[in-house]
Amino acid sequence: MSGGLEEALCTLAFCWRLERRDGVAIGLTSHDRDLEIDGLRYRAAPGMTPSAIRSSIGLEGSDSDVAGALVADAINEADLMAGRWDGAALELRLTQWEAPGALWRLLARGTIGAVARKGGTFSAELVGAAAAMLAEPVAPSTSPDCRATLGDRQCRVAMAGRRQIVAVTGVADMVVDAAGLEAGIYAYGMIRWLTGANAGIVQAVVDNDAGALRLADPPPFGVEPGTLALLTQGCDRQLASCAARFGNAVNFRGEPYLPGTDLLTRYPGG
Repeated sequence: MSGGLEEALCTLAFCWRLERRDGVAIGLTSHDRDLEIDGLRYRAAPGMTPSAIRSSIGLEGSDSDVAGALVADAINEADLMAGRWDGAALELRLTQWEAPGALWRLLARGTIGAVARKGGTFSAELVGAAAAMLAEPVAPSTSPDCRATLGDRQCRVAMAGRRQIVAVTGVADMVVDAAGLEAGIYAYGMIRWLTGANAGIVQAVVDNDAGALRLADPPPFGVEPGTLALLTQGCDRQLASCAARFGNAVNFRGEPYLPGTDLLTRYPGG
């Protein structure tokens, strides 16, 4: 990096690579022209300047903040408000715009935490690996309910056949109408919008019957009839359900028979 700084005319530019949880990736640069690096186009982003980066010392929160203007075709207000960028992976690198990629110094890496907007600008909290590590529990907690998620590495239930693509026929607040459902199997599951204004957004399902699902929250944007959605079955995290429905009690990650904290309030003869 020192070689670039020693030049009579500095040719350095910042590059941001952001990848959302749904796999969408974009590149932004503080340079005034687009840069092509490793097959990704880093688009010139108004307001994304070195002065927009603020680093902090310590591990008690964000490692840095990134601020800039809302770019209509890259980071827009609707996507921010819908939560599409929550938890997105972010890399900040330094390069030379005369030879993009020849210098490719990693300055920061983390995930996007809190996102705030004001007028036509946004600011995003970059949570680094150290802060994320400290947020994790030192040892697993105990709970009567299962702490695993259906189909994950701890649960090990095969998810083949436990997902279904449906065409939505209508939406009223938190109720989504769709035909051909098996009652109850999508309770505590997820719905992922595949088409329409909500495409890529994942929402929690509270319950379902044969013709409708009830969501935890209304879809952020309007849903037209015929919109496609991917449904993933859920689990109520109870030992009885784990054994009877999935035959997976051996992998149950909970302690249903462990005394709770109410034991501390008992008294002799009570």
